[in-house]
Amino acid sequence: QVHVVESGGGLVQAGGSLTLSCAASGGMFSSYSMGWFRQAPGKEREFVAAIRWDGGRTYYADSAKGRFTISRDNGNTVNLQMNSLKGEDTAIYYCAASPPTTGWGKFDTQYDYWGQGTQVTVSS
Repeated sequence: QVHVVESGGGLVQAGGSLTLSCAASGGMFSSYSMGWFRQAPGKEREFVAAIRWDGGRTYYADSAKGRFTISRDNGNTVNLQMNSLKGEDTAIYYCAASPPTTGWGKFDTQYDYWGQGTQVTVSS
């Protein structure tokens, strides 16, 4: 069982930056691919970014390309650096873990373990 906890959300002005962190515990975290998703009010949850278990590949939603960077350290942390934030980035951001048997990518069904989410609010 992998337990994930997000942190780093908050209020930021449009054009600003924010870094979200996801700390994982339990299980063999180093073998899990990780993803970030978000859900804005009144909208469905959507994919933001993912990183393969070894950090060797990353995958971004079009809305995140060129502005967001996902990374993982050698420990149990995955970060999402968000730059040039826009009002439409306002959402609850969720971190999720994908076990090695599932594969990884942009579909939330590929992820078995989810955090509680952290709120990001971008003011214009």
